[in-house]
Amino acid sequence: MARTVIIEERGGPEVLKIADRPAGDPGPGEIRIRHQACGLNFIDVYQRSGLYRMQLPAALGMEAAGVVEAVGEGVTHLRPGARAAYAAQPPGAYSEARVMPAAQVCPLPDGISFETAAGAMLKGLTVDYLFNRTTPISRGDWVLLHAAAGGVGLIACQWARSEGINLIATAGSEEKCRLALDHGAAHAINYRTGDFAARVREITGGRGVDVVMDSVGRDTFDGSINSLRPLGMMISFGNASGPVPPVDLLTLAAKGSLKITRPTLFTHIADHATCQQMAGRLFAKILSGDVRIEIGQRFPLERVADAHRALEARETTGSTILTL
Repeated sequence: MARTVIIEERGGPEVLKIADRPAGDPGPGEIRIRHQACGLNFIDVYQRSGLYRMQLPAALGMEAAGVVEAVGEGVTHLRPGARAAYAAQPPGAYSEARVMPAAQVCPLPDGISFETAAGAMLKGLTVDYLFNRTTPISRGDWVLLHAAAGGVGLIACQWARSEGINLIATAGSEEKCRLALDHGAAHAINYRTGDFAARVREITGGRGVDVVMDSVGRDTFDGSINSLRPLGMMISFGNASGPVPPVDLLTLAAKGSLKITRPTLFTHIADHATCQQMAGRLFAKILSGDVRIEIGQRFPLERVADAHRALEARETTGSTILTL
């Protein structure tokens, strides 16, 4: 049996429950993995609240690291006893052990700890697709990134620095702005103290940024659009403050033939080879020291509701993990 976090109804953190579930044996194309640490992400909140609908009852969690216990027929890139990590569907990572599809589970290099991997996979693979797979971004380009002191944000700040990209960070306090600067942001703006779009224009000499990476959603969307240069790209990849209202496409034309996309990680990693390639780039950044995974909070599995409360209140910095 494996302790597993489940929900039987949608709602606040109080709906999170821990149940004993049989881990089972892997079938063709599957593995059984014994987790050592699990990651916490905003997608977990969206699933719990019902913003992203799931059939109930449902297990939660999209990211973890541990040791492979058994492999099913046809699995060739993993073996029993192998260290592994993943960000993958279906949910169920908030657990001691699980059976899951093997394609998006990645062999974990010995130089990366389980906790680091659990805090890195979903966020780091997200950063990889933002910088490498969504729109061309070159050395010297200007990027605006919101929520820069969070798990994705601190990885993105370091990634940008390692690639020679000028990243303007926004965050909700002076302390969080300093954290973003310490991790590689070229500039940081406290969005609570003024108009961040006006400050972006000032920093870029009136030109605006080439790309906006916005995981906040409703509260920052208009300012993000107003921060772009003509022909700039708006990447809306999350909705921490709520979903973005409908967009008038004529607004994009009026503001300079802007482009907009709403990607998801799971589209990018759906192909096995692509997923493994992306993980390889992430692991190389970590092993080289270009990216250091900042684990700001640790919660035991039984305190998963407290972890969700802290994340939703924007009280966290860096990555948050659940310990087992």
